[in-house]
Amino acid sequence: NERTNELEKRHRKETWRRVSMADYGRRLAGKLTADLVLESPQGLNPVGDYELDLRRNKLAVIENLGATRDQFESIDLSENEIMRLDGFPKLHKLEQLLLHRNRIYRIERRIGESVPNLARLILTGNKISNLQDLDPLEVLHKLEMLSLLDNPVTKKPHYRLYAIYKIPSLRVLDFQKVRDAEREEAKELFGTRKGTEAIRAAETTLEEQEPVAEVERPTPEQLAALRLAIANAKSLDEVSRLEEALQRGQIPEEIKQAATAQPMEEG
Repeated sequence: NERTNELEKRHRKETWRRVSMADYGRRLAGKLTADLVLESPQGLNPVGDYELDLRRNKLAVIENLGATRDQFESIDLSENEIMRLDGFPKLHKLEQLLLHRNRIYRIERRIGESVPNLARLILTGNKISNLQDLDPLEVLHKLEMLSLLDNPVTKKPHYRLYAIYKIPSLRVLDFQKVRDAEREEAKELFGTRKGTEAIRAAETTLEEQEPVAEVERPTPEQLAALRLAIANAKSLDEVSRLEEALQRGQIPEEIKQAATAQPMEEG
């Protein structure tokens, strides 16, 4: 009986561990999986757009949005850990992206090919630092509303005029209507050599500002090694440690070594 009780106890413990690990695996280091897309809330938002809600999932990378089958007019990715505005498939129906309170510091240059009909982009509370970081947005020819409030770039001289010049379709910037007088001033300033010099001067201003560190993205081998480590973890504390490390973009050294050694072991 004592041995039977011990076996039952170990079985329950192992079952609990597997269920817990499966739950962690589904949310592994904020990975945006097809399952997460399908299981997340969706419906009409207050303005009548069909919206997918992916808020507060600790997402670090935009990926697997092909699973949406281009059904949504709005996608809410707010309050995650996203660092790059990239990774989109072709989403012709998408008109609104909500990305406030992430860690975005870079925008994909070819974003217009993926979301050509984007009209509203909310990037409040991110890490965009320089005027030229806004250049990729000039290919979004239908972009009418943009918010960059609480980004370091808003402290740059001529920030507002530069954004208006680069994105002629803008009607509202940082929740303030773009005026015709601003459009004319932006053309006068940035349509000349003087404008180019102003850009360079602005980029060398505010040197005391803390630079945004570029975090190394994990390789597929490192991600595979991390999943294996979590599957073999002996406690939820260990899983949490690995998950938090990846959230910071800092792959633990033992995972890097395992990822490096894996091909050798297979051979």
